Amino acid sequence: MTKFDSQQWVSRAKSVYHYLSDKCKSFGKWYANLYHEARWYKKGGLSVATFLLFFLLYLGMVDINFLCLFGKSPSLSSIHNPNQPIASEIYSSDGKMIGKYFLENRSPVTFEEISPKLIQTLISTEDERFYQHFGVDLQGVFAAVKDMAKGQARGASTITQQLVKNMFKVRSQYSTGALGYIPGVKLLIMKSKEWITAVKIECFYSKEEILTMYLNTVDFGSNAFGIKTASATFFHTTPQEITYEQAATLVGLLKATTTYNPRANPKNSLKRRNVVLENLMKNRVISRAEFDSLKQIPIQLNYNVETNYDGQALYFREAVASELNEWCKENDVDLYADGLKIHTTIDTRMQKYAEAAVDKQMRVVQRNFDNHWGNQHPWRDRNQKEIPLFVEKLAKNTIAYKLLEQKFPNQPDSISYYLNKPHRLKVFDYNTGTRDTTISTMDSIRYMERFMHCGFVAMEPQTGFVKAWVGDISFGSWQYDKVLSKRQPGSTFKLFVYAAGINQGMAPCDERMDQYLTWDVMEDGKPAKWIPRNANGEFTGDTLSLKAAFARSINTIAVQVAKEVGINNVALTAKAMGIRTPLEETPALSLGASDVSLLELVNAYTTVVNEGMAHDPVLVTRIEDRNGKILYEYQPKQTQALSYETAFLMTEMLKAGLTEPLGTSQALWGYDLFRYNTEFGGKTGTSSNHSDAWFVGVTPHLVGGAWVGGEHRSIHFRTGELGQGSRTALPIFAYFMEDVLKDKSLGQYRGKFPSPKEKINKSYNCRTIYQPKDSDSIAINLPDSLIGAEEEIDISRIIKGTK
Repeated sequence: MTKFDSQQWVSRAKSVYHYLSDKCKSFGKWYANLYHEARWYKKGGLSVATFLLFFLLYLGMVDINFLCLFGKSPSLSSIHNPNQPIASEIYSSDGKMIGKYFLENRSPVTFEEISPKLIQTLISTEDERFYQHFGVDLQGVFAAVKDMAKGQARGASTITQQLVKNMFKVRSQYSTGALGYIPGVKLLIMKSKEWITAVKIECFYSKEEILTMYLNTVDFGSNAFGIKTASATFFHTTPQEITYEQAATLVGLLKATTTYNPRANPKNSLKRRNVVLENLMKNRVISRAEFDSLKQIPIQLNYNVETNYDGQALYFREAVASELNEWCKENDVDLYADGLKIHTTIDTRMQKYAEAAVDKQMRVVQRNFDNHWGNQHPWRDRNQKEIPLFVEKLAKNTIAYKLLEQKFPNQPDSISYYLNKPHRLKVFDYNTGTRDTTISTMDSIRYMERFMHCGFVAMEPQTGFVKAWVGDISFGSWQYDKVLSKRQPGSTFKLFVYAAGINQGMAPCDERMDQYLTWDVMEDGKPAKWIPRNANGEFTGDTLSLKAAFARSINTIAVQVAKEVGINNVALTAKAMGIRTPLEETPALSLGASDVSLLELVNAYTTVVNEGMAHDPVLVTRIEDRNGKILYEYQPKQTQALSYETAFLMTEMLKAGLTEPLGTSQALWGYDLFRYNTEFGGKTGTSSNHSDAWFVGVTPHLVGGAWVGGEHRSIHFRTGELGQGSRTALPIFAYFMEDVLKDKSLGQYRGKFPSPKEKINKSYNCRTIYQPKDSDSIAINLPDSLIGAEEEIDISRIIKGTK
């Protein structure tokens, strides 16, 4: 490679410049002589030819951005492969579209899906000579210039030119170069780019394709981009089924989407619609009689503006968007603009049943909660005393507070005045969804914080497919997803304690005594003793099988098992089965003291039913681009987390919750679940002070879990009779399964647990014979000073140095 010589380059450039300069001078002299000697009519022709020549030369310079004077224009590549934002669509496993992700709500249609009535209406109003011109209507341009000279300015843009504006936005996304700063020149340059691009489009595409692209890109207002969305938004119809009067209304909107909006300005819209209908008559598309008849029809709207939050399974869809975030970055995909077809695992029938179950049970829970607390504030500390300034602290995190703080810096009295001043506000209401009321910001916080909350999720154990997902009682009022939030799982965590025990040689029929015990721990660097207790604060002294202890949720025996196998092994077992949240490896972990999410807990339970095979929850099975090309397809991935024998025995332990005397899942017998040849198992859980209530139910082909609690841990019931998992969370699973089993189209979810396919070497067929004790029986009662919490577990009680 030769070395760059700047002097040589400059010398060559000068030579080229002088050569071109000489040629231009020679051409100028020749043209001047030719023009001087020509007759008058030839001079006119030469003038016109010269103008056209220089105009074409000018257009060529604009197109290539000569010397960066005109700014870039749409490239041939972008014209050949236009990139228009298209909404991504989300589909359920049963083939229903459950929602969209979009910035501009646009779903394209083909030419065959557009009614001829709509095409005729568009052409008659926007571009009568559409089929005669090549992108620029010269006749229309000259007519517009003529009218302009008379002081009657009007547009002359063709449909193709309007397509350029819509698709390539040359007036906003492309610069006009250095010359664009000259007053009046900018508009000429932009118009020139539209002409050039319009001609290119006419070269690349047929008239039908241009019409289709135009109708798919145009903005009809009301967040409706494209004719498919507009037809649905204004008339709840399709472009194929649209009528002349509906088409005229939509085409009339194109002149000014606000001025002629049929909902906001019905009189303007009706007048404009009739003008469009008259254009159809003038172009002989419809007869005079048809026009007279159609213009008498009032505009009959079926108006519904679609948003990202329309459709089903809103919490689930937000979870899908979050899960796809990283995939989109890695694959250079825009979830909100690339027109993806996202196929998910959710089933619309099961989702409907889940939402109905949550609504039915949570109305009961809320009624009980309101009656339980009456006019008292429910935010309480561990000693049941009202937390001071609880609402005031929450208020400081609101947008209203931050805006007032900016407006009134260092003026707390002014902030307090406006926070306590009533104003119009929407609040949640079970009967209406949301309710308009007059209330202050502070009172709205007090009102909203009294609601109890819920999460529910159901999964197929063999696949990990999520079939139903309810993140809370109302997405419109609370976007924080309780399926993904982290709370203390209580006794539902005992599944991992006993699984670790069976992994290390224990058997369901092995026995342990329900007795007082301590566990040496370190607190703040000092020796201490942790004393677990049962829900009622008593130790019966009974000897129980592990199966019975698990079914009854006896804390002392669960702790004995954990102590024998080691807390680290319990944590490792939980992780292998699907718990992804880091766990605090303290003795209290055995009783569910470390936070987990409902999703990972339910997924971990599926490991037991799935013969010990663990998998991650699956939300998305396939993603296609706008042309149907598959971009992603789920490939099953499972690992052996438990041996087959351990998984089988833990399934038997879960079933014991219904069959063992005093089993905590026996409330399921009270529901219409057992006439469909289907077996159940399950486990309840309740954390300290009844802050978190859980239930995870299992069947051979479906596992579901529910959590119920306050938005904050300090908001809860005060008694186990009202707040424990079997009273609040279990009915949600039961109502859900009633509907699922009743639905014959979901018959694949019925069935019994299979007999063991391998020899089971450990005993598991033991069953407790329950004999109530008489009044002389002995039970060890701890004084209240050593108990602390009131429900199933005490996660923090440490008695230092002694019993």
